[in-house]
Amino acid sequence: MQSFITLALIVFTGATATLAGVVHHPEHSSLAGLSNEPLGVHASSVKVVGAQPMPPKPTDTSYKLVDVKNHPHRQLVPGDQRGPCPGLNVLASHGYLPRSGVATPAQIINAVIEGWNMEYNLAASIAYSYLLLTGNVLTNLVSIGRYSPLTGPTPPPPATAGGLGGPSLLNGDASMTRSDIFIGDPNDLNMTLFNQLVDNINKYGNGRYNVAAAAEHRWQRIQDSIAQNPHADLGNPQFTAVYGESAFALEFFSGAETPDGETGAPLENIRSIYLEHKFPEDFHRRGTPFDGSGNTIPALMAAHPLFPGVNNGTVNSYIPVDFNEGETPGCAVYAKQVKNLVELYPNPKGVLRAALITNLEHLYSSIQANCPEERRPYD
Repeated sequence: MQSFITLALIVFTGATATLAGVVHHPEHSSLAGLSNEPLGVHASSVKVVGAQPMPPKPTDTSYKLVDVKNHPHRQLVPGDQRGPCPGLNVLASHGYLPRSGVATPAQIINAVIEGWNMEYNLAASIAYSYLLLTGNVLTNLVSIGRYSPLTGPTPPPPATAGGLGGPSLLNGDASMTRSDIFIGDPNDLNMTLFNQLVDNINKYGNGRYNVAAAAEHRWQRIQDSIAQNPHADLGNPQFTAVYGESAFALEFFSGAETPDGETGAPLENIRSIYLEHKFPEDFHRRGTPFDGSGNTIPALMAAHPLFPGVNNGTVNSYIPVDFNEGETPGCAVYAKQVKNLVELYPNPKGVLRAALITNLEHLYSSIQANCPEERRPYD
């Protein structure tokens, strides 16, 4: 079975959108559409770090107790960023990531491996997607929540590094516990949706977030989006992203070996992770790195078959779309993200161009097993 690693582009948050669906807020957009002159002035005012080497692969990927003794949970202080990804929120609150919630791609890669045992290439594809589409490539920093000044000086409007939770390319539809951006705030936990998740865990999973509970909650959230959001988008890449989000919670949050997610995470784990940003008591990470393959995602899709599609401007107007958009299946998500990036940075120069080239190379190195066609738009 072909690995689903290509869904890794933003899938850890379950929040992804195409450029056409972005709601632009000038103070929190990406470094988009600037002319060469203001970009050049901005680059001269920033302490440029630029792209950095990828971190080495881990040597220990075993089942083990998460080290909360040396990574104690701490409450937020003013300025700390938390966002739409519960897994990253936990890692920041325990200090596996900087507690500020502002991190480098290498820090994200190392943290999701150490805390959750995510497979290296999957972790890298997520981290470099985050940086390229929501981070500051000049300082090599990205916020896991909204915009933070810690990512570096604000570029000329409308360009700032808006973070994973800012109004940017990374706000998608039908998230498990976050609102569609058309409806509400995509960054913060929506308690109505969280309580809906709890109800489904109790009703379908007998108190555990297992495949049955995950499949029903996933289906309900898709139907909610179609019924409430006239611009609901479950095309490329969001169609795979929503199933990936549901699968990640199955694969990472159980605290024990759960082949293909069949045992599932106890409700107390879900409450601890989503509500407190805290590892559950005596939490052991999974014993094998998860790379997105296996039976979990196919099982979720099979429970309620659905084709990729979008609403056409009115609610309940869902129509099919071509997910691959003329690309080979293994390249479709990657190609779409590169296309979006070029729309953000149509003609970069100097240090900005160099940083984009190197980080795109890092991104491709993490997904090339599934896509033989590297995109090099800035050569």
